Order: sequence, then structure tokens, then C-alpha cells
Amino acid sequence: MPYTPIVATLGYVLSPDRSRVLMIHRNTRPGDQHLGKYNGLGGKIERDEDVVAGMRREIREEAGIECGAMRLRGTISWPGFGKQGEDWLGFVFVVDAFEGAPLERNPEGTLEWVAVERILELPLWEGDRHFLPLVFDADPRAFHGVMPYSGGRMQSWSYSRL
Repeated sequence: MPYTPIVATLGYVLSPDRSRVLMIHRNTRPGDQHLGKYNGLGGKIERDEDVVAGMRREIREEAGIECGAMRLRGTISWPGFGKQGEDWLGFVFVVDAFEGAPLERNPEGTLEWVAVERILELPLWEGDRHFLPLVFDADPRAFHGVMPYSGGRMQSWSYSRL
């Protein structure tokens, strides 16, 4: 069967001094699959945009800021991750520079600056604990991972770097 995932972006905006990262605390919508968890910013790519344009649009919509410098840190295939078991394919970015002041909240939750070294202490998806260290490490190579989900739970994690 062909792999036809939902294509999305996931971005981590760094503070100007690179010590903090802008996260969304999904605490607004009851029934939200992510309720109570912290996430990076992002979402589905639209039909007429590339992944970079999609990342810029999502950051603009969710945080009210304009991306400057950004880097692709990796890709992750999440088979079975969706609410109905849909497959997702995410392009993971770090935003190194931005213009404007981030919003305090959006319809999904509260935006919070979190110290990079404390990110793993947050309530996160179980799988995020596996790939987030790769997002923020010093290795300049992008990672490319696969993280299957079943019944809302991560089943395994593997990745490679070129």
C-alpha cells in the first residue's frame, strides 16, 4: 500500500540569546489530541506551498512573528499518529532569528519561553523525548527518523543521519 502521509512542519523558535525555545502549551481546547502537552509550532502544509513557506506561515499564524534564519534539523515519519490512525510526515526546523514579539496565546493555548536545557522536563508526547535532543544538538547533519504509533502510543524509534 502506498505511503500517503499528511505532510506537516514542526518548528522550534530560539530566543535571540539561544537559551530558550518558544513552545505552545496546548491548554485551550477540550478534546484536543495534544491537550496538556507542550509542542513546537507548526501544522499541515497547504497544497500550494513548499515546506519552508509552510513553516513560515504556521509560525506567523501561531506566534505572530516572521521567521528570519531557519534550519532544517530533520524529518520524522509518524505512521499511525493521527487521531484516526493517519500517517504523518514532519519536517522539523529550528528558527534562529525572527522579527516581532510573539503572541502570549493563540486558539490552541499559551505560548511560553522555556529554557532549552529544561525542555525534556515538560509534559510532552513520549516520542518527543527521543527526537528533541537531536533537534538541539551540535551535530550539523539533519536526522531522518521513523516513529510508528498505535493507539496513541509510540511503538519504536529509529533514525539515521547522512
